[in-house]
This record gives sequence, structure tokens and C-alpha cells, in this order.
Amino acid sequence: MPNYQNTLKKIYKTPFLQIIMTELALVYLVGGLSSRFEGKPKYFAKVGPNNETLVEYSLNQALPAGFTKIILITSKKTYPLVREKFQDSYKGLPIIYAMQKFDETKRTRPWGTADALDSAKEYLDCPFIICNGDDIYGKESFKILTEHLKTKDTNITLGYKLGKVLAEQGTVNRGIFQVENNQVTNIKETLEISKQNLEGLNLTEETLCSMNLFGLQPETIILLSEKVNNFKEINSEDQTAECYLPTELNNLIKEKKIVLEISPTNEQWFGLTHPEDELIVKNKLKELN
Repeated sequence: MPNYQNTLKKIYKTPFLQIIMTELALVYLVGGLSSRFEGKPKYFAKVGPNNETLVEYSLNQALPAGFTKIILITSKKTYPLVREKFQDSYKGLPIIYAMQKFDETKRTRPWGTADALDSAKEYLDCPFIICNGDDIYGKESFKILTEHLKTKDTNITLGYKLGKVLAEQGTVNRGIFQVENNQVTNIKETLEISKQNLEGLNLTEETLCSMNLFGLQPETIILLSEKVNNFKEINSEDQTAECYLPTELNNLIKEKKIVLEISPTNEQWFGLTHPEDELIVKNKLKELN
């Protein structure tokens, strides 16, 4: 018996029909509160030249790429703040809210970014892009990802050059990509990277790293959900264990269950790590505009 679902999928993945017939979701992680920012959400920092918040500026860059809905993944603490800010739509696009939950009597923190995405799985019935609400990725980044999702069956990510996402001082943690034939073969979480210790870590400013920006197919959500459930079962007694999206995507790559293509980008990334970054980002965005 022919598999009509796969046949239709192949038809819809032709460029013309895909653009017309497929929804495309934009998913933001806006569930975290930052202790460095006095327990406030960083994505509400007003950094744009027209007083836009960090997440508004990022949304304004993303929307021209052609999305049909926005999904905001919140926590119990951030939901009222985010809901009050955005209500039910943003610039004509409907907003869906999903909430990442955890048992506060058994855990001290949520289950991590893979679990956050899993909390929105019932709404992810189409290709989607997921990213952080406190990062600005650049207009071209979203265009590259959406064009891929409209025409191909594979997942995709962007590789940012490490030299463009490091502060002049201080350290950061980044997922470092290993790539073969334009496909990710490994994502290695590397800790305490700085401009001063690149050589010691066997890295260069040209090394491609992850900024938690992924274009994923709906089928990938099913596989990720299984990983999240397994992780929770294995770590049921651990109050702090977190299930990270890049780690679980890497596990699926290793198991040959998904293909994650990668496109290098020269886009400038902006984000907030420390309170002093707020003025730096504000000044840089003013220069760009």
C-alpha cells in the first residue's frame, strides 16, 4: 500500500507549493529570570534605538522571513509578564503561549531547554525556528533558516564564528560544531571560553559555534520528546539535572535519527550576559540604525 503521507510531503516540499501551503512557526524561549539582572527577564531590557526591548528587536528582525504564528515558551513566573506585554498577537501574527512546568517540591529548577521545547510540542505541527528570547541573531539568519525549512526535509542550524560572539573580557560557554559535508556531526559543549584562551582550547575565532538557533522539522519533536522523557526517568532523583536541546539533538545525530545541516553566517550576534552588556548592546544597535 503506498505511503500517501510521504508522497504528499515530497510534493509539498517543492519550493512553490511549500511557500503557499506550509505554516512556519517562530518559537522563543522566554521562561528564564536572571539573578544577574536582579531576578528580572533579560529579554525585556530596552536596548533598541526606538526603545524596543531585546525580544521585540529580535522579533522585528525575524518576522520578514515569513512566519505564520509565534509560540512563546514561558515559565510560571514569566507568563504574567510576557502575556501582559504581548497579549494575543504581535504585528498581526497570532501568539500561542506554552508553559514549562516542573514539580517545585522535588526540583530547584526547570528541566532545561529540551524540556521547554517539549512543553510546546502540541503546537509544533509545522516546521519551526526556535531561539532564545534574550539574543539578537540578525535578519539574514532567519531568512537562511526559513528558506531551508520551506524547501527541504532536514533540520538546520547556523554556525556563528566564535570571534564574533565573544566579549572582550570574561568567559562564556558555547556549543562547538564539528562539521562534515555541510552537516553537523558533533556538538561539544565547551566551558569558559575567552578571547585569551582560544589557542589553549584548540579553537580559533573562525570556529563555528551554536547560539541556540535551530530550524527543526515537526518529526524531530517526536524524537526529542522521547529523549526528554528518558532523561527525566534516569535523573528522577536529581534536583538540578537539565536536559539541554543541543545535547539531545547531538544524541539524535549520533544515533543517525536526524540530519542537522549547518550554514555558516557572518551575522553579528548581540546578547546580554552581564548587566554592563545592556549599554554596550544599546550603543551598537544605535550605530547599526
